This record gives sequence, C-alpha cells and structure tokens, in this order.
Amino acid sequence: MRFKLLFAVILIVSTNLVWAQFPDIETELDRKVKSFLEENAKSWKDMNVPLSDGKILYDIIIENNYKSAVEIGTSTGHSAIWIAWALSKTGGKLITIEIDKNRYLQARANFKQSGLVDYIDSRLGNAHEIAPALTGKYDFVFSDADKYWYKNYFTDMEPKIVIGGCFTAHNVAQRTGGVREFLNYIESLDSYKTTVNRESRSGISISYKIK
Repeated sequence: MRFKLLFAVILIVSTNLVWAQFPDIETELDRKVKSFLEENAKSWKDMNVPLSDGKILYDIIIENNYKSAVEIGTSTGHSAIWIAWALSKTGGKLITIEIDKNRYLQARANFKQSGLVDYIDSRLGNAHEIAPALTGKYDFVFSDADKYWYKNYFTDMEPKIVIGGCFTAHNVAQRTGGVREFLNYIESLDSYKTTVNRESRSGISISYKIK
C-alpha cells in the first residue's frame, strides 16, 4: 500500500513537471503546438533535443525578443518547433538547415502539423556550405549538427550576429574533440559572454555578443 502511494506521488510530481515545462497557452496556435508536442512526445528520438532543452531555447528567444534565427541541424524538427513557437510570439522567423533528405521531409511534415510552417524556412543541404552563404543579420543561432565543425559554424555565423544576439550549441556537457575546441575558442573572446546551462543534461552553451 505504501509502495502504491509512493508511486502515485512520483507519477503526479513527474507529470506536473512535464506540464510545467510548457509555456502558458494564450492563443489557438499555442494550443495547436502544445497538442502536437504532447501527441508526439515519444517520437523525437532521431538526434532531437529533449523537451526541457526545447523550452530553454524558447525562453532565451522570448526573454530577449529575438526575431531572426538560424538553426544548424534540423533533424526531424523538435528544436525548430520550440524556436519557431517562440518566434511566433516575437514576430520572427527561423531558417533551419538539414543535410539528410528523409529527416528534412519529416521535419517539413511536422512543421505543417504543428501549425508553425509559416514561421520556418526549411533548407535541405550541407550546412558547411549554406551557413557561410547566408546573408543578413541574425540575433539567435542554435548549432546542433556535426560537433567537430562547431567552431567553424560559429566563425561562419559570428559576423552576422547582431550585438545583443546569442549563439547556442547543443551537447557540450563533455568537452571532447570539436566541442572542446569550440568552447575554448568562444570562451576566450572578450566580445562574447558564455555560460553552459547545467539544467540541460547534455549541456547547452549560451554565448551573448556583448560588443
């Protein structure tokens, strides 16, 4: 009996924690996005971020009122949905890049079903080529592709990031290989202030351009 009661309490607490990770629902689009994410909660296994990390990205965009975002590494679209959800609030738009055609097509379908397709410019191709060729200015970048290329993605995008903008990177908890090179480099820059969000089990580096 005590075991059943303890299990029930754990279940309730864990359920409440999951629900607490979602933003307040204010519009019909909010309801559609949240419903889509809940219905597909167990589908984001193919190199996608967990829900908690998606919420971290969402919060950064909302708190800073970012409007022009780039994502390097779409996978099937979980992080892009969180980013675009935030941009739907700020009046912005996301460019997201994916090299794998099957993942790209699945992401496109997910964007349509979530209701966020109008806030996302999906591009199929190699980010090694697409990122350097991007024009314009951006205030938010999320890097979640090949880790050995992280420093290159940053140097490709850095001149295009506005002051006050933010470069984020996923899976940096363990400083190995290209991740270590990237973090050592960006942390050495006096034009950026970098922290690593420890609430993310895999680690998200957050670097704000301060000058």
